[in-house]
Amino acid sequence: MSAANPKERLQSVRARIAAARALRGGSAPVELIAVSKTKSADEIVPLIEAGQRVFGENRVQEAAGKWPALKAVHEGLELHLIGPLQTNKVTQALTLFDVIHTLDRPRLASALIAARDNGIALPDLFVQVNIGAEAQKAGVMPDEADAFIEQCLNEWNLPVIGLMCIPPADEVPGPYFDRLAAIASAHGLSQLSMGMSGDFEAAIAEGASHVRVGSALFGARD
Repeated sequence: MSAANPKERLQSVRARIAAARALRGGSAPVELIAVSKTKSADEIVPLIEAGQRVFGENRVQEAAGKWPALKAVHEGLELHLIGPLQTNKVTQALTLFDVIHTLDRPRLASALIAARDNGIALPDLFVQVNIGAEAQKAGVMPDEADAFIEQCLNEWNLPVIGLMCIPPADEVPGPYFDRLAAIASAHGLSQLSMGMSGDFEAAIAEGASHVRVGSALFGARD
């Protein structure tokens, strides 16, 4: 069957996730985050109507333009920030997002702490690790990750539940996913946000708890 419409695409991706979980052992759940960046509300609604409830956005301003209205109409939606967060957007981000995947530096941690001190509840957080140590990508460098995670958990008492990464695009992703899993395990973190449309099955094989899938659900981006 050709996955030509949103419902069929969603069914196809969910079937692939189930198959990958079965190969892994099938015990731990995997959350599918539908990456809706650059997509209009009209393009998102069919996927909601097909049963998808968890979505991911890269930019605070873009999310602000469409998600409050969508959440007002559709029950049970959960929105994840999966793109870099500027410190001057923290307060706005905390009104929009249920989970933030991109905690990656002390200055951002300080902004989150300040928001908490002002009475704003913090959502679940993932520390983003620049697992391939690529200059063009955000994330704490792998050799600095242990110290930063330790500070987040024990010094700053931030609600970090796991780690996130984007491996190098031109390399086999498995070893990078495996390394992220090892870093997480060392800190007692069980949640791993890793894997996108091209590699989410490999990520599930290495223990992903959350996969961020865009083009396989919405079709190729312009």
